Amino acid sequence: MLTSKSNRLTLFISAFIIVALILFALLRDTADAVTLNEAIKLLDAKKVEKVVVTKKYVYLKTEKANYKIASSQVTPKMFLSYKVEVGSESNILVYILLFILLAGFGSLGFRWWQKREGLEITTNGIQKNVTAHPSQESVGVVESTTSDVSFDDIGGISDVKIELEEIIDFMKNPKRYKNFGARMPRGVLLVGPPGVGKTMIAKAVATEAGVPFFYQSGASFVQIYVGMGAKRVHELFAAAKKNAPSIIFIDEIDAVGKKRGGERSDEREGTLNQLLTEMDGFEGSSGVIVVAATNKIEVLDDALLRAGRFDRRVFVELPTKRERESILMKYLSKVPHDLDVKIVANMTVGFNGASLAALVNEAALLSLRQNDFHVTIDHFYEVKDKVMFGKKKLQMLNDKQKAYRITYQAAKVSVATYFDIPFEKLMLSNEKLTPATNEPFIKQELEARVKMLLAGTVGCDIKYDEHSSSVVKDLDESKEIVIKMCKDYGMGSSLISTDNEEKVIIERLYNECKSLLQAMPIVLENVEAILYERESISKNEVKSLIDEIL
Repeated sequence: MLTSKSNRLTLFISAFIIVALILFALLRDTADAVTLNEAIKLLDAKKVEKVVVTKKYVYLKTEKANYKIASSQVTPKMFLSYKVEVGSESNILVYILLFILLAGFGSLGFRWWQKREGLEITTNGIQKNVTAHPSQESVGVVESTTSDVSFDDIGGISDVKIELEEIIDFMKNPKRYKNFGARMPRGVLLVGPPGVGKTMIAKAVATEAGVPFFYQSGASFVQIYVGMGAKRVHELFAAAKKNAPSIIFIDEIDAVGKKRGGERSDEREGTLNQLLTEMDGFEGSSGVIVVAATNKIEVLDDALLRAGRFDRRVFVELPTKRERESILMKYLSKVPHDLDVKIVANMTVGFNGASLAALVNEAALLSLRQNDFHVTIDHFYEVKDKVMFGKKKLQMLNDKQKAYRITYQAAKVSVATYFDIPFEKLMLSNEKLTPATNEPFIKQELEARVKMLLAGTVGCDIKYDEHSSSVVKDLDESKEIVIKMCKDYGMGSSLISTDNEEKVIIERLYNECKSLLQAMPIVLENVEAILYERESISKNEVKSLIDEIL
């Protein structure tokens, strides 16, 4: 593409020079200046074939040459025997050539504007060119991108950094490994949940190694036109090899690398086959390393995961408490704040790097809205639920529906506080109190979570002898946990679950939750009063109410 553009530019410049030379040749005055005596001799000798008078000069054209003399030096009597023509200061050819030049430059300007706007001229007029969209354009030359992300910009990835330092060192000193007879992995697969920074890690590797970085998403390979995805893969690898040493990063590789079913060979499978072929075609000294990211390693085709393709797998997990502190310090470094980062790290269990970035940003925006000079811990408490669950507005409820809602949330927050389930604040509008997590739990912790999910239903059943349909999400989650406890975790009466065991466990937990709530009616009344007044309550407030009666 770059070569084609340079060729066109050279052609236009050459055409301009040629036209300019033609104009110079036509406009250049080639007549020789003569004196009055010399002009009289030419006229008397009848050597002049044509006389042309202009405002400035009189031109005497002979068979062999052209001469000129200033108009102020001659008199009309000198040309009595000649037919004198009045010449023009300009020539029609000059206007034609000027018009050609203007038309040429105008055409160039229009073409530039047309390409910039993505337009095309059709029989129906000027229309938007649909092929100008990146997702539908034909495959062209793949260009590397510039990465400005370093490991210093990413917090909480010390373990991952150690895994990738070998890759960086190999890109910087390939001869060291080659002389030792060692071969670096052809592919590195970053595996982890969304938002943990897999893309940033790949960019940091390219920055630290100082090599070109070629980025593509898995979805960009899957084209509606047969063969286009495979062609895009081929050109990507060809460009990377041409600029070796380099790094190819394929984000969300599961979009193109899912397991092949064998029923039919569609465009996605053709693209996957091309990807497998390209990775097999690597030479040990090619200097190209493929880094890919996925959230679902279990759906990838086995051929991608075998040795010789993605040899190394790096698991990027959710950040630990210490890693959350490191990430928060990175994001808070440019935000004026007055808080203990450790407190924020404690309240963000289950947050990924992207969520922590959003949390800091929301807290900063809230501080600005309130015209505060610093971000404080109170700002984080207020925006945490917004980041976790999204900002929701309480539905328009009548008095009876609102009373049920208050009782439901009061019972739920009281049980969560009693079992010390991590949360900071409950909003009347939030259906969830704390997000589900895949962290390992012991049986007691799982049962406490189920009781918390059942507490709202139990509270309404105690007070009103019925509950509303809003319990559906909490009830579904509690059932799912109990089923996993019996079938997956071996936490039933035996390691292998028996019939109706899930029903027995959930009924037992329901009754235990009921006994707990019946033992602290005053706490429920006080929590309901606060929710009715403010529509929110903190964990510390509930804890102080429970401590008064225990």
